[in-house]
Amino acid sequence: MAENVFDAIVVGSGISGGWAAKELAESGLRVLLLERGRSFEHLTDYKNANTEPWDWPHRGRPTLKLIAEYPVLSRDYLMDENIMDYWPDEQDCPYTEIKRFDWYRSYQMGGRSIMWGRQSYRLSDIDFEANVKDGIAIDWPVRYKDIQPWYDYVEKFAGINGSIEKLPQLPDGVFQPAMQMNVVEKQFASDIKKYFSGQRKIIIGRSANLTKELPGRNKCQYRDKCALGCPFSGYFSTQSSTLPAAKATGNLTIRTWSIVTRVLYDKDTMKATGVEVIDAQTNKTIHFKARVIFLNASTLNSTWILMNSATDVWPDGLGSSSGELGHNLMDHHVGVDASGIVEGYEDKYYFGRRPNGIYIPRFRNLFGDKRNYIRGFGYQGSASRQGWNRDIAEYSIGKSLKEILCEPGQWQFGIGAFGEMLPYHENHIRLDHTKKDKWGLPVLAVDCEIKENELAMRKDMQQDAIDILQSLKIQNIKSNNEAGAPGRAIHEMGTARMGNDPKTSVLNKWNQVWDAMNVFVTDGSFMTSSACQNPSLTYMAFTARAAHHAIAELKKGNL
Repeated sequence: MAENVFDAIVVGSGISGGWAAKELAESGLRVLLLERGRSFEHLTDYKNANTEPWDWPHRGRPTLKLIAEYPVLSRDYLMDENIMDYWPDEQDCPYTEIKRFDWYRSYQMGGRSIMWGRQSYRLSDIDFEANVKDGIAIDWPVRYKDIQPWYDYVEKFAGINGSIEKLPQLPDGVFQPAMQMNVVEKQFASDIKKYFSGQRKIIIGRSANLTKELPGRNKCQYRDKCALGCPFSGYFSTQSSTLPAAKATGNLTIRTWSIVTRVLYDKDTMKATGVEVIDAQTNKTIHFKARVIFLNASTLNSTWILMNSATDVWPDGLGSSSGELGHNLMDHHVGVDASGIVEGYEDKYYFGRRPNGIYIPRFRNLFGDKRNYIRGFGYQGSASRQGWNRDIAEYSIGKSLKEILCEPGQWQFGIGAFGEMLPYHENHIRLDHTKKDKWGLPVLAVDCEIKENELAMRKDMQQDAIDILQSLKIQNIKSNNEAGAPGRAIHEMGTARMGNDPKTSVLNKWNQVWDAMNVFVTDGSFMTSSACQNPSLTYMAFTARAAHHAIAELKKGNL
């Protein structure tokens, strides 16, 4: 094989990119995996995995210097001393905010799969049929029956723990044994079912933490340090799961510090021939060729690549012939929560630090309920006891403080909402040629906001949270409804949606770019609507499905 020539190129090594590399390599294809950031080795690069807050100079809290250097990251909970090297330098990688959009990126092997929240839920036909029933945007080109076997496939390999609930809005999966709710959560699950006549339900979260060993991976150790990397391979990440499988084939080549600037396109054959790369360390430009290209650089970056490609044919980029490339940007809107104090369980505790919580599935605009908005939301939360870092005004210093901190504090219970955001055409990204990044490339301009439907939903998100806590007789309830700036959920979706018609969509039902059928996009870009469930499991399923379709089409000679 000639140098720089491969059967397939995968751009991005995060959750979906890792899956694409695994499936393509296991089929016998010679695969090049390109990552724009640094190498990051499993186990050896989890340098802070065994540290505690007191091991850090500022107990993990951001300093004024860090806040000045990371103005976007500092807006939310993500800034912590022990993971700062997981985030890119914001001065090197700026973007333009037409409206506030919190874009949290991780440029390293494995991407955000190292520190994702691991909540893993399927979409149902309630979600896949929502657009067409509501007359919003366009219809999904698939239904649940098309994706169900691929959900099964990825769940078995990734290792998703959960409980069988038989809920039409939240399909069950191929689960490992569920993590257990603690004593308070179990009681609340029973109470809420009675109080709301079964219309609202508390279940244990479905998370990508192993409760049963898989080959090469140990069970979760209940340390709740997942964001630091797991030395036990106890949760799903590229490093712990898909990358070892891809490497084991002998068909994988990895190149880090490789910024893909465009897909190379042949207008005579109407196919991509490869990609152009800038070496992030040397600034050298390199071309790599392949028969199939998978874009998995994360939603906004994959669309940036398309926008910067084939501009001699389409001024707005490869995939823009429908006028939808860059449009329909979505995230889940968050920042609505409620919490309070639980009394009467002072003699009870729980095992370890469970890296999972409870989930309250969507109940609005379902089963006869009708609101003044469409779609709905779910809640994530937990019951726990306050720890050593709680504020005790009466014992602010000395022996008394130390003694009381040897005992756990009060029980508390809190839930936070994740609401569905509609796919508005006017919520979009574009290239901003007036601003350049460190490598002289145009940056993205992001113009996105929540609108009237989401604002109306947020009122219910807050009031329903309060009602739930009141029904459970929780004391001292406090509630927030913060500004719902998109990006905060780190579930960016859309901008290269799939559909049935090349006139209204960027991708077909197999995640192929209509304008270049050997280019597949299987990160969050393809989402036609957002639902309210965490989306990563859906990215995995669609990626595996698309990879197998690509393999079959290559064998037929269609690509």
